[in-house]
Amino acid sequence: MSSQDYAEKHKDLDVLIVGAGFSGAYQLHKLRKAGFSAKIFEAGSRLGGTWHWNCYPGARVDSEYLTYQLSTEEVWKDWSWSERFPGRDELVAYFEHVDKKLDLSRDIDFDTRVTGATFDVSTERWIVSTQNGRTARPRFLILCTGFASKPLLPNYPGLSSFQGTIHHTARWPQQGVDLAGKRVGVIGTGSSGVQVIQETAPIVAHLTVFQRTPNLALPMHQSKLTEAEQVQLKEELYPTIFRQRTESFTGGLPSPIRTPLLQLTPEEQRLTLEDLWVNTRFWALLAFPEILFDERANEVAYNFWRDRVRQRIADPRLREKLAPETAPHPFGTKRPSLERRYFEVFSQPNVTLVDVQETPILEITPRGVRTKDGVEHVVDILVLATGFDALTGSIAEINMRGIDNTPIGEKWSSKGVGTYLGLACAGYPNMFFPYGPQAPSAFCGPACLEFQCDWVVDCLTYMRKHKYARIEATPEAEAAWVARVEEIALMGLWYRAKSWYTGANVPGKRVVVLNFMGGQPLYTKLCRESAEGGYKGFILTKADD
Repeated sequence: MSSQDYAEKHKDLDVLIVGAGFSGAYQLHKLRKAGFSAKIFEAGSRLGGTWHWNCYPGARVDSEYLTYQLSTEEVWKDWSWSERFPGRDELVAYFEHVDKKLDLSRDIDFDTRVTGATFDVSTERWIVSTQNGRTARPRFLILCTGFASKPLLPNYPGLSSFQGTIHHTARWPQQGVDLAGKRVGVIGTGSSGVQVIQETAPIVAHLTVFQRTPNLALPMHQSKLTEAEQVQLKEELYPTIFRQRTESFTGGLPSPIRTPLLQLTPEEQRLTLEDLWVNTRFWALLAFPEILFDERANEVAYNFWRDRVRQRIADPRLREKLAPETAPHPFGTKRPSLERRYFEVFSQPNVTLVDVQETPILEITPRGVRTKDGVEHVVDILVLATGFDALTGSIAEINMRGIDNTPIGEKWSSKGVGTYLGLACAGYPNMFFPYGPQAPSAFCGPACLEFQCDWVVDCLTYMRKHKYARIEATPEAEAAWVARVEEIALMGLWYRAKSWYTGANVPGKRVVVLNFMGGQPLYTKLCRESAEGGYKGFILTKADD
């Protein structure tokens, strides 16, 4: 079908969704149920979003299966997980199941990367262009591009001169890479770095890890699941679990902690933390806001973590590099990974840890990596586990122009990131972005995106009922939201870490909090208040206004 024929066929399209991960799949399903015509443009060759692209060794979700799935009954009622924290292959299979149950692919154009979008004020429609020449003119544009989909590529001198193989974890070849018996260098120790390191250390000839900041990783406590126990959970608890995750601070299961740490005696603190650690629930500590807002409580949590991890590291030098006596940043203000044998890896004779705070990387040579101490670390394969331009990057890289023809990336880089409710942006009508900046996106997973997508469907339904053609956030509402997001963040400890939570990991990017840090219950309350007030903070206009 020619581009012109394609555009003609879909000329009356209500909604175009960009991205077919969790939020895109859920959004398409709910829009169709509400009677809207909708399509997805997806850059990848299948559903899955991040789980299509991230196929590096050891790729695995670090949220428990109970919270990391859709709450749609027709999906979960006949799906069973094999592990408490599913691996990438199982998540790909899950998305195939989602596709089969909800019949999504018939409305998805795969291998179709959106490159530009312009709002046409004369028709109140978006003109969307793609890399493969397809165009669409939807009334509404919903960006489900995810908060971690634009890889951050380092600009080390000499990177292009390397004669071995280079792969970023987020763009790993789908057919895999043979690492066995090779000399491998991994730059970065964030979540993907931790997973690659612990997965590959047993099979490579030598592994050199370049660490900027220690990862305050938590024990995963992986376990196998039986179908029988899941059947019982579905019959008795699934609806309750899905409700509870919408009510928790982080969108996960509620924290088992009932008394603030600082109200406990030192002995009670130790017993409480020990119980969480031993009973595989230490991650729940981060669902308790006190840790992220109170420096003294944060220190109690870090000191416990440090002492437990140090027991696993025999070498004094490695002990200080991996679990320092003094916290490198407040505990939980950078996303801690879940690990299975990460700290033990560094005691292997074939693993070298390079602290790039101490000896920075000077250049990439044809044979490997040269550091400031003059050492050339020779490798066959270089893995860039350097993370993402998170939350704003995947939106800003689209040449998306609103009513004043300003690209949204240009607006955000010059004036700072501005949204209203973490869902819309002034000057860009009929456009929403679930799971994007200035929402609780980095913390609350499917619980948050389902709420946001439902909110969008309700909004579009309201507009259809009242015959509105256009909705746009006001500059005043956007400014007030930015101020609220910043005010809450300044109450906590996040700015004391160099993290993608604030964009500080991207050279030259304006450092500003990119997530709503007030927790999911407050966030949903504020969004509902806007809707119940006739979408307060937005201007709604009819076609003839």
